[in-house]
Amino acid sequence: MTIAICGSIKFYDKMVETQRKLEKLGHKVLMPNKAEGVDYWAKDNKSRVEAKKKFRFIDEHLDKIEKSDAVLVVNVTKKDIVNYIGANTFLEMGFAYYRKKKIFTLNPLPDQPYIIDELLTFNPVVISGKLANIK
Repeated sequence: MTIAICGSIKFYDKMVETQRKLEKLGHKVLMPNKAEGVDYWAKDNKSRVEAKKKFRFIDEHLDKIEKSDAVLVVNVTKKDIVNYIGANTFLEMGFAYYRKKKIFTLNPLPDQPYIIDELLTFNPVVISGKLANIK
């Protein structure tokens, strides 16, 4: 199965770890791009926004989702939000849903009241860290 990984680039290391495990299970994995030299944890988002525009990261990743059979959302804790799903990841999940791709989340859905109804509508399969459950 071809799987596009989605999630906050702030957790890129976790995405790479997940990619390696999925590949060992026989999956082809499409990763989001990350701009070198950009501090993704900086309070000032100017460099992140400029990189996204310059390198067309959103467009490129939506193309990868289009080419995939499924997406896996690497949703981990960010600050005080357990299993965080950010705006860009939410956009990617919505696109995957629209394109009728299977949606998996690495961890249970977050308690984010402003998006939970839509997340549930996408009908994601929560694998609770068990990558072998992706089928």
